[in-house]
Amino acid sequence: MSIESNGKLTHKKMKFVPEIKFTKLFINGQFVDSISGKTFETIDPRTGDVITEVAQGIKEDVDLAVEAARDAFDNGPWPRLPGTQRRSILMKLADLIDENAEELAALDAIDGGKLFHDGKNIDIPSAAETFRYYAGAADKIHGDTLKMSREFQAYTLREPIGVVGHITPWNFPSMMFAMKVGPALAAGCTMIVKPAEQTPLSALYYAHLTKLAGIPDGVVNVVTGYGPIAGAAISSHMDIDKVSFTGSTEVGRLIMKDAAVSNLKQVSLELGGKSPIIIFDDADFDKAVDLALIGSLYNKAKICVAGSRVFVQEGIYDKFVKKLEEKVRSWVVGDPFDADSQQGPQVEKKQFEKILSYIEHGKREGATLLAGGKRFGEKGYYIEPTIFTDVKDDMIIAKEEIFGPVMSVLKFKTMDEVIRRANATKYGLAAGVITENLNIANTVSRSIRAGAIWINCYFAFDRDSPYGGYKMSGFGRDMGMDGLDKYLHVKSVATPIYNTPWL
Repeated sequence: MSIESNGKLTHKKMKFVPEIKFTKLFINGQFVDSISGKTFETIDPRTGDVITEVAQGIKEDVDLAVEAARDAFDNGPWPRLPGTQRRSILMKLADLIDENAEELAALDAIDGGKLFHDGKNIDIPSAAETFRYYAGAADKIHGDTLKMSREFQAYTLREPIGVVGHITPWNFPSMMFAMKVGPALAAGCTMIVKPAEQTPLSALYYAHLTKLAGIPDGVVNVVTGYGPIAGAAISSHMDIDKVSFTGSTEVGRLIMKDAAVSNLKQVSLELGGKSPIIIFDDADFDKAVDLALIGSLYNKAKICVAGSRVFVQEGIYDKFVKKLEEKVRSWVVGDPFDADSQQGPQVEKKQFEKILSYIEHGKREGATLLAGGKRFGEKGYYIEPTIFTDVKDDMIIAKEEIFGPVMSVLKFKTMDEVIRRANATKYGLAAGVITENLNIANTVSRSIRAGAIWINCYFAFDRDSPYGGYKMSGFGRDMGMDGLDKYLHVKSVATPIYNTPWL
């Protein structure tokens, strides 16, 4: 599809339409039907049509998956393999991901509306490299030797935490699978993955690849289904040792509650955001405009660190708004298989309607609609990239996470003022600071309460850089060695020593 002057979408022939090979649950190394025999529809957001039916996992299916994972942890080889062997298997898995990159990217495009060319060139290669990164860590999990103050010698062991439940979102299906499964496997854990019900297809394909790579049966299990059923069964399960969740703050609360009233399992949460991009008068102007657009619109703004609050200093505000309007007019909304597209459809009808309702809130509250503001095309879940100016801090569009292509532009005068306003949110996931002044950059980056601060850049993710939130954006970190540590217990071992000349 591409944009025509009449605002409609025109279809181009797709370069690649994936065959749907895996639709059943993956438990103990086998693809199986749900115990109930129930299925659910997964929808193509480009059209609203059904792609296929996928097995609907329920509590009893989760029980079977946990039983397999527990046996694989307690009695199987995976946690007991030398790190070098886990490394080799994870490297083989990464190679298989590269070999199947086109098919995986197509599954995420047809199932989640993600841009095929971004998936093939960015998401899938990044997923493979994430597995390689943690493969390299698998044989470097070491404890410490402790110098005790009494006549003891001691050391620490870092041991796999056990059976992990991963509950992943729909905005980055492939990257989230790798970010959670990669370090957990390197640590020696076994696991159950519950992908978002909107985007289950690539997770099942990855399950297939884990078996081809030689990961033993029961180590990786994938249970597709609905959050309130399959997800809740994971977070409340008495034999799961940890839950790692990425998603909404509201669901994060429920997971913490379930974990507390069950077996007090450990929880790590990466939740919502309302991240500020702060642009000072001295910023590289063209770079600032581009960063604001990308920060607000990349991946249809289906990204929890989206810079949806763009604070612009008053000296360049009017010029900035004018340039922003000019730039957004050329933003291409279209079919994710079209190489010219910069923005595909929203993932589902419910999310599509929610974003449109936020746009109506912005209009009613008195913000100025600079661009966009409505559905794009006549079929599917496409929304025009939308920019509001003259936004006030107390407006709904400036306070709540929209998770869609809606940018709010706010004016500020001083550094102290913008720090206060940027921090006046329940979230604390990320922030961008655009300035040529080193003192401003240092002061603002140390003052913003968020887990990632990007100076003169945005979305500066890397496998080496830990990522997570402050406040109601959650706790725990993905990526980097912090992402590995959360799947490890630390055990202290001490023995007495006698008549030694050294303590």
